[in-house]
Amino acid sequence: TILGETHEEEDEILPRKDYESLDYDRCINDPYLEVLEGMDNKKAQRYEAVKWVLVFAIGVCTGLVGLFVDFFVRLFTQLKFHVVQSSVEECSEKGCLALSLLELLGFNLTFVFLASLLVLIQPVAAGSGIPEIKCYLNGVKVPGVVRLRTVVCKALGVLFGVAGGLFVGKEGPMIHSGAVVGAGLPQFQSISLRKIQFNFPYFRSDRDKRDFVSAGAAAGVAAAFGAPIGGTLFSLEEGSSFWNQGVTWKVLFCSMAATFTLNFFRSGIQFGSWGSFQLPGMLNFGEFKCSESDKKCHLWTAVDLGFFILMGIVGGLLGATFNCLNKRLARYRMRNVHPKPKLVRVLESLLVSLTTTVVVFVASMVLGECRQMSSTTHSGNDTLSLQDMSEDINASIKTFFCPNETYNDMATLFFNPQESAILQLFHQDGTFSPVTLSLFFLLYFLLSCWTYGISVPSGLFVPSLLCGAAFGRLVANLLKSYIGLDHIYSGTFALIGAAAFLGGVVRMTISLTVILIESTNEITYGLPIMVTLIVAKWTGDFFNKGIYDIHVNLRGVPLLEWETEVEMDKLRASDIMEPNLTYVYPHTRIQSLVSILRTTVHHAFPVVTENRGNEREFMKGNQLISNNIKFKKSSILTRAGEQRKRSQSMKSYPSSELRNMCDEHIATEEPPEKEDLLQQMLERRYTPYPNLYPDQSPSEEWTMEERFRPLTFHGLILRSQLVTLLDRGVCYSESQSSASQPRLSHAEMSEDYPRYPDIHDLDLTLLNPRMIVDVTPYMNPSPFTVSPNTHVSQVFNLFRTMGLRHLPVVNAVGEIVGIITRHNLTHEFLQARLRQHYQTI
Repeated sequence: TILGETHEEEDEILPRKDYESLDYDRCINDPYLEVLEGMDNKKAQRYEAVKWVLVFAIGVCTGLVGLFVDFFVRLFTQLKFHVVQSSVEECSEKGCLALSLLELLGFNLTFVFLASLLVLIQPVAAGSGIPEIKCYLNGVKVPGVVRLRTVVCKALGVLFGVAGGLFVGKEGPMIHSGAVVGAGLPQFQSISLRKIQFNFPYFRSDRDKRDFVSAGAAAGVAAAFGAPIGGTLFSLEEGSSFWNQGVTWKVLFCSMAATFTLNFFRSGIQFGSWGSFQLPGMLNFGEFKCSESDKKCHLWTAVDLGFFILMGIVGGLLGATFNCLNKRLARYRMRNVHPKPKLVRVLESLLVSLTTTVVVFVASMVLGECRQMSSTTHSGNDTLSLQDMSEDINASIKTFFCPNETYNDMATLFFNPQESAILQLFHQDGTFSPVTLSLFFLLYFLLSCWTYGISVPSGLFVPSLLCGAAFGRLVANLLKSYIGLDHIYSGTFALIGAAAFLGGVVRMTISLTVILIESTNEITYGLPIMVTLIVAKWTGDFFNKGIYDIHVNLRGVPLLEWETEVEMDKLRASDIMEPNLTYVYPHTRIQSLVSILRTTVHHAFPVVTENRGNEREFMKGNQLISNNIKFKKSSILTRAGEQRKRSQSMKSYPSSELRNMCDEHIATEEPPEKEDLLQQMLERRYTPYPNLYPDQSPSEEWTMEERFRPLTFHGLILRSQLVTLLDRGVCYSESQSSASQPRLSHAEMSEDYPRYPDIHDLDLTLLNPRMIVDVTPYMNPSPFTVSPNTHVSQVFNLFRTMGLRHLPVVNAVGEIVGIITRHNLTHEFLQARLRQHYQTI
C-alpha cells in the first residue's frame, strides 16, 4: 500500500498531450529508388565515410559541452564556497553567522533563479532529459526535445542549478545534451539560427537522425562518467528501442571521442599536463586501494557478498520509496502548479533552493560532530592522479567550530561539491559518525526527492550515488563497531551502497554495472556490483517502475515496452485496429486533397481504389463477410459516415468529374497483340489503377452495399508528402496525361525536414482546384501489413522492431479493413480492449 499503486491513482486523468510518432520506417517510393539507382560502390563508401566523420564530430562536440559545464560549475562553486567559508570563519568569532547564511542564500537563489528563467524559455529543458530522449528513440515525437535552443538552455541551466546548491547532478543532462548535438549536427541547419544552413541534403529523415541521437546519448554518458563502453550499453539498454549491428561500432567510436576530448582538455586545464589523460570523466570515483600498512585489508571477500545482497534488497526498497514519493509530488505539480502562471514554477524552485540552503547551513553548523583526522594518507602511492586525489580529499575537509586535528563530518559532506563528498565517502580514512551519516542520508533523500521535477535542469545520478554512498558507509561503520568486522574496506561498502540505491531508483542493470566498473577502474568489483544491481532491480520492480518510466507514464507518452503481456494474445488485429479510415485515391483533385488535409489530423492515408464488381458477395444480413472475418454493423456505419463526410466536403462539384482522364485515354488505345505483357505493365507503371471514383456522388438514398464498397489497398501516403506536393504545385490537368505531372527528387521531398509546412499556412490561390495530383510515385507501395487474424503479440513485435508508425490491416483479397497506430498498442488501450473481449464472452 505504501510503495504500490492504488486503482484510484491509475484511473486518475491528468492533463496530457497528444504525442505524434516519428517516421522510422523507410518509404521506398520512386524518388528513393532513383537515389538507389544512382548509388554505386564508391558513392556508398563516401556516404559511409561521411557518417563516421559526423559521429566523430558529435563525440568531440559533446565532450566540449561537458567541458564547458564542468569548468563553470567548478568555477562558480569554488567562488561561492570560498566567500561563504571565509565569512563563517570570521563570524564564528564575532557571532554574525546570520550574515554568512544571507551570503549563501544570495548566491544560491541567484543561480537557481537564472536556471528557472532558462527553463521558462524552453520548458523541455527541465529535468534530466533522459525520459524525453528515451521517448524519442522509442519513436515518439516530443516537441522541441532536440532543438539548439534546448541544449543551450539545458547546459546553462544545469550549470546554474548545480552551482546554486540544489541536490541535482550535471551528469544526467549531459545525456540530453549529447542527444541534441547528435540530432542537430548532421543536419547542417538550425531553426533557431536560420542563417546557418548548408546545402547538405543527406540524413534528412527520422530514421537517420535516430542513429545519430543514439550516438549522442552514449557520448553524453561517456563524457559524464568517463565510461565509453558503459555509454554504448546505456544507449542499447535504456535508450534505443531499435538497434542494428552497424550502429554499435559507430556509437562506441562516438563515445570514445567524447571521453578523450573531455579528458584531454580537463587534464590540461586543471593540471597543466596536456596529453596526460588523467581525468576521464566529469565524475571520477578514484582508485580503490587498501593501505600498504594494513595487511589484513581486502577490497571485498566472499563473506561480504552476503552483506551486498542484503544491501541490494534495502537499496531496492529505498529506491521504490523514493520513486513513490516523487511520483506523488509530480502528480501534485501537474494538478496544482503547472496549470498556474509560469511564475509559480519559478517561485517553487526558489522555495526549494531556500529550504535546501537553510538545511545545509544549519546542519553543518549544528548537527556535525568533531572527528579525529586519520594519520594515514595515500602519499605512498606513486601515480600523480592518486596524489592529486588525496590532496583534493584533504582540501575538502571542513573544520567548522572544531579544534585542531579534528574536522566537522557533517560540514565536510554538505559544504563541498557533490563529487568531493562522494570521494570523501569512498576514500576518506577518517570515520563519519553513524548519527551524522543517518541524518545526512535522510536529509539528502528527502530534499533530492523534492528537487527532482522542479523547473530546473536536474540530473539524478549524483544525488542517488551520494545517498547510496552514505548508506553504504553507515553499514560499514555499523559492521565495524557492533559486529567487529575490522577487515572490511569502508570504500567498498560505500560503492555498493551507491550502486544499490541508484539501481533501486533507475532500475538499470547491464549499462550501470559497466559504468560503475569503468568509473572505479577496478574489474574485481564486477561481480558484487552486478549482483547488487540485479537484487535492487528485482526488489524495486516488485513495488513500482523506475523513475524514468514513471515520469514517462505521467506525461501520457505512448511508450511501447519490449513485449506485451501473455494474456494479450487473446486479442487479434481486428480487435484493436481503427476501422474509421480516411483514404485517398491514386489520382485525386486538389480540392479533395485540401479538404481531407484540413478536416483531419491523420498523418498517413491509405491509397485505395473501389472494387465495385464484387460488392454483392460481401453482404449477408446485417454483417459483412470478408475473408471469413465478421465485422459488425457499426463498422459499416463508420465507413458510411466517412463517405458522407467526403460527399459533404465535395458538394461544389460532382465526384464523377474526378475520374482519371488518363486512364480513359489509355483504355481507348488497345495495345498491339504481340507486345510483351511485362512491357505493357511497365508502360502503365504510373497509371495502373482502374475506376477511381463511383459514377455518382454519395447520397442518403444509397443502400448499405453502395455505401460500403470494398477498398483495394495500394499503399500509404504521408501527410507531409501530400503537403509538399501541394506546396510545390505537383499536379496535372484533366486534359493531360499523368505523365505530364512534374517530378520531385528525394532531396526536394525532404528539403523542409523536419518542419514541414502546415496545410492551413499554404497559399493555394494559384492552384486550380480541378487539377489532379498523381500520388502513386510518392506513396509507399509496399508497407508492412498484417492480417485481421494476426495475434496482438505478433502485431506488437512487428510494429516495435521495425519502428513503424502505421500498420495497415489487409485481408486475403487485398482490401484494407483498418489501420493500427502506436496508440492502439499502448498498455492502457490493450487493457480496455481486453476488458471488452471478456465482456463479449
